[in-house]
Amino acid sequence: MERSLTMEIVRVTEAAAQSSARWMGRGKKNEADDAATSAMRDVFDTIPMQGTVVIGEGEKDEAPMLYIGEELGTSSGPKVDIAVDPVEGTNIVAQGTWNALAVIAIADEKKMLHAPDMYMKKIAVGPEAVGKIDINASVLDNLKAVAEAKNKAVEDLVVIVLNRPRHTELIEEIRTAGARIKLIPDGDVAAAMNTAFDDTGVDILMGIGGAPEGVLSAAALKCLGGEIQGKLVPSSDAEIERCHKMGIADLDKVFYMDDFCDGDDAIFAATGITDGELLQGVRFKGSKATTQTVVMRAKSGTVRFIDGEHSLSKKPNLVIQP
Repeated sequence: MERSLTMEIVRVTEAAAQSSARWMGRGKKNEADDAATSAMRDVFDTIPMQGTVVIGEGEKDEAPMLYIGEELGTSSGPKVDIAVDPVEGTNIVAQGTWNALAVIAIADEKKMLHAPDMYMKKIAVGPEAVGKIDINASVLDNLKAVAEAKNKAVEDLVVIVLNRPRHTELIEEIRTAGARIKLIPDGDVAAAMNTAFDDTGVDILMGIGGAPEGVLSAAALKCLGGEIQGKLVPSSDAEIERCHKMGIADLDKVFYMDDFCDGDDAIFAATGITDGELLQGVRFKGSKATTQTVVMRAKSGTVRFIDGEHSLSKKPNLVIQP
């Protein structure tokens, strides 16, 4: 991939975040998602690349734009796989709470998992605990391994978990082990990413979330030197059949980092829509908007935090055509 794409996709997430942030706290998650999606498409169409969406808003007949299989870019330049989540946390934006992001990951063509839109059991950690986790091991064994790797007591660990009824048993196991828990309403891409930054106070992610979000999380952690493992959790015969069509005969298959995102390169960008532990949300004042973005590349190991100030009068549609 060309390194110039690193900054190009920042323009995309910044535009999506600004568009979605106009709907923050207004209780309209679909409108927030539509605004972000439209902004992403507009900017994508100015980028010199031949991109194919492998993680998107749904199948072609389910989503008006950024659907799986859609081609993006100017039809010139490198061929890449694209994973997008215009609003990672639509309910978060609707309610005005923490950690909504506009997210993009790209990798070389045919290097990114085409994950089906179903649940996935996940476990994720930052660089210090790479190689120490095992999704098939017990909660206690994983917590002990991570604690040892990070030179902490189990009681000092913070486990981030989606606050869902399906996690009742998991939460009880974590509490019995003595670790602390941070329950979140939505946003497990942000949660996985936060395991790689000490300042967030998060040590490990556990639980069941979306499989597409697992791919985005893996791209981020690949850039950050972290690790995620996953196992699909189909909930119907139709989802089981979809796994079989993907060539996944063994439903107990563990997906490792190279299964999610193969090769030595990936680029990941996330712009804050609402405030979070890692990124500030969008701020508006008069004809100006400010954004905060993290963008990183696996091949170089570079992680950049970018503060953007945007003139809404000069760029009313959030994009200037080249």
